[in-house]
Amino acid sequence: MEAAASSPPPYHPPPWRWPRIRLRPALALLGFGVALGLWMGSTAWLALQTDGSSVPASRPFFWELTGVLSAMPMVFIQLTAVLNAPLPPTSGPGAARAWARLLGLHLGAYLLFSAGHITLMLTSRHLLYPLLGWGPYDHGSLWTRVPMEAQKNLMAYGISAVVFTLYGVWQERQARALREAQLEGELRSTQLRALMGQLDPHFLFNALNTVSAVMYEDLAKTDRLLSDLGLLLRNSLERGSAPTWTLAEERGHTERFLALMLARLGERIRIRWELEPGLEALQVPRFALQALVENSLKHNQDRTEGLELRLRARREAGSLLLEVEDTGRGFTAQPLSTRGPGLGLSGMRQVLGLLYGPEGRLELGEGAEGGARVRLWVPLSSGQGSREALR
Repeated sequence: MEAAASSPPPYHPPPWRWPRIRLRPALALLGFGVALGLWMGSTAWLALQTDGSSVPASRPFFWELTGVLSAMPMVFIQLTAVLNAPLPPTSGPGAARAWARLLGLHLGAYLLFSAGHITLMLTSRHLLYPLLGWGPYDHGSLWTRVPMEAQKNLMAYGISAVVFTLYGVWQERQARALREAQLEGELRSTQLRALMGQLDPHFLFNALNTVSAVMYEDLAKTDRLLSDLGLLLRNSLERGSAPTWTLAEERGHTERFLALMLARLGERIRIRWELEPGLEALQVPRFALQALVENSLKHNQDRTEGLELRLRARREAGSLLLEVEDTGRGFTAQPLSTRGPGLGLSGMRQVLGLLYGPEGRLELGEGAEGGARVRLWVPLSSGQGSREALR
């Protein structure tokens, strides 16, 4: 039966985040607010002088300072909207919902920002005017005052939201550049760890012994095994520093690895592939599936019962999920000599962190039949970019 064509992944909004308040940026923002208030106060005072007004100079400075400083606490609302409404793509699946989220969050944040700012500003003036000996504060008609302040707040909110958004984009690019620099710095040692973990001397020794055992009985099989072993070595040595390749390449590499293992272990191992169609061109970390497969085989190498490996790949919540499940003893039932995730999975966690940051993760669990299950998430939006950046 032919597999159904894959549909575009549904839109999943990013997890909700709250801004972190740090002392130094908060003090810098306060200093900027005071400077802005003084500058606007001097502008207002000069405008009053031009009109021949007799209003004391302290009043315009006080008005502008309380106006600006009352907006400072409201910046938290604005930062929350900016963090949770990133710039969406211009087209593609979920673009309309992403734009609706951005506009809806900023509209709600602006209303809260403006209401809080106007309330805090008028309240502070009503409280401080008598304390300063200026008598009661007259805010004028609220029917004109509130719309006037709301229009000013709209301009202030819009400009500062653009500034905060652009600053966030710059920070994200800087963080990505830093991760890529770390990846370039550690890539050589990571590549060596991957090579030692995937094609270590013990594996090569067993593979050559397997070839030696069949070379006088089945020349065709011997030729296939030598070809698989040669391609495994070539993939490990000729790809240079590229940390990712396509899922199709990863599957071919893993199938060659499994061919050598099946020739050695025979009918004790059964392999079942369950790959969602349309994923072949997506980028995945090199040796990802092979690392999960070898981990499963290593932890069940002393079992005499049959072992089934189920290799899966599918889209899930904006990521590519790679999964290897076995029918072996599982992680909790391993003997002391093999307990733990193993060096291969530890190295894979480091590669995921360097390539994708917190969006790339690896999870150990229990399979449906009590065996081990290892899941690896690759963000669909980052794989290609990380690969191209390193070329």
